[in-house]
Amino acid sequence: MSDLLEIIIRTITAFIILWLFLHLLGKQTIFQKTYHLFIATITMGTIAGNLAFNYKLRFLYFIVAFAIMGTVIYTLNILSVKSRRFREKIAGKPTTLIEQGKILEETLEKIGFSIDMLKQALRGKDVFNIEEVEWAILEVNGSLSVLKKAEYQNITRKDLKINPASHQSPVELIFKGELLSDNLSNSPYSEQWLQAELKKRKTVVSEISYAVVGTNGNLYIDLYLDKQQQS
Repeated sequence: MSDLLEIIIRTITAFIILWLFLHLLGKQTIFQKTYHLFIATITMGTIAGNLAFNYKLRFLYFIVAFAIMGTVIYTLNILSVKSRRFREKIAGKPTTLIEQGKILEETLEKIGFSIDMLKQALRGKDVFNIEEVEWAILEVNGSLSVLKKAEYQNITRKDLKINPASHQSPVELIFKGELLSDNLSNSPYSEQWLQAELKKRKTVVSEISYAVVGTNGNLYIDLYLDKQQQS
């Protein structure tokens, strides 16, 4: 086997194994960058890179390494789900940075978080004045959760005693000139209703690039000929 062909086979194999690894562990591998998952992604990526290009080492060694690492991380995930104490040990736990409006300088210093880093993280939450913050918690995945003081919180419909508007999931009805029959049959809308709406707009299914009923119940239509967008 030529070196080029072996690299191609190894690269494809590495991609497939990483794909299986991510599907096995679930979306939390991407969403939650906890300690063990962060280490796992780096390690698996390194193994995959070596599998693809370091053809001097035996192919079997990399497969065994993948299997061992995948088993270890999968086991840790199962244990972390079943035991809160174990989860805190391997994944860490949230850290309070601002408590009742007061910055916890000792905590910041302990985790290597400067005031400037805190202000930057707050700006990422659209908070530019630190005095507005009641609580700020650094989550285990590195994100910052912020609770503003009562006087700075947005007014909700409940505060104003206004009944909330009813919303529904969007329903896609037409895509690239084709009627999505399954979506239509599983929705409260009928084909007769849709055809009547299209007739009002003087168009037909074949002229439509995309049509969807939004969360507010309005029909949005995007034509192939982008002279206008109808809604």
